[in-house]
Amino acid sequence: MTIAVTGATGHLGRLTVEALLARGAQAGDLVAVVRDESKAADLAAKGVQVRVAEYGDPVALKAALAGVDKLLLISGSEMGERLAQHANVIEAAKNAGVGFIAYTSVLHAPTSPLSLAVEHKATEKLLAESGVDHALLRNGWYWENYVTGLAGTVERGVLAGAGGEGRVAGAARADYAEAAAAVLLADGEAGKIYELGGGERLTLTDLAGKMSEAAAKPVVYQDLPVAEFQVVLEAAGVPAVYAEMLAGSDAGIAAGALDTDSGDLQRLIGRESTPVLDVLGAAL
Repeated sequence: MTIAVTGATGHLGRLTVEALLARGAQAGDLVAVVRDESKAADLAAKGVQVRVAEYGDPVALKAALAGVDKLLLISGSEMGERLAQHANVIEAAKNAGVGFIAYTSVLHAPTSPLSLAVEHKATEKLLAESGVDHALLRNGWYWENYVTGLAGTVERGVLAGAGGEGRVAGAARADYAEAAAAVLLADGEAGKIYELGGGERLTLTDLAGKMSEAAAKPVVYQDLPVAEFQVVLEAAGVPAVYAEMLAGSDAGIAAGALDTDSGDLQRLIGRESTPVLDVLGAAL
């Protein structure tokens, strides 16, 4: 059984390869599909097959997926380009005879108000129309999303946002990677849809409290209108397109878009999700 992981040198991809190895997969049966081979030297040293292909190169993708039985398609990071990129991977996988695709989507993709959900929903439709057996891993928010700029947040003592009293069922990136590995190594996963989120369902006020605890310094949550929060992000140097996405994501938090009590993540990984305090503490 040969399993391929796209974006294998990215944060989630690398963790998934590590999780597959930890769960007993043989390194020689794993294919790391990467853009830059030099960044995969550690994976190659472990015996993982490293193949080079970008999401925008259908020919290279088909070659990279030759002989692959199962594929983890990790969603691209270039907003506005992702649907075309995912279509390339799905078509290449079909042409290469890949029998199963697991795709990292987003929580509640069909109904989500998040702007980033649009391409996920469309990718899910492509998979449904492809004829290839597949499973949907609808990932919730990573607690690591709150690590960037954490030191500054602690220094200011203010976590700004626009999430109101909405809850985030976050988890560590490694938790989602382990869930992906579990699905890839299991049988009978075709047609499964997993709504993945952690057991800690925190408001941003709660999250500020966790930051206070991790840093041993007071941090309070300041709730802002969405447009004002976007201005704050842009003033902090976040590019406008991403500031709009992040502010809109907070509006989604207020609407419940990043909350779930499904328990799917915990069942897949066989344990509780990583506490946010562990993630924040490690970052600090």
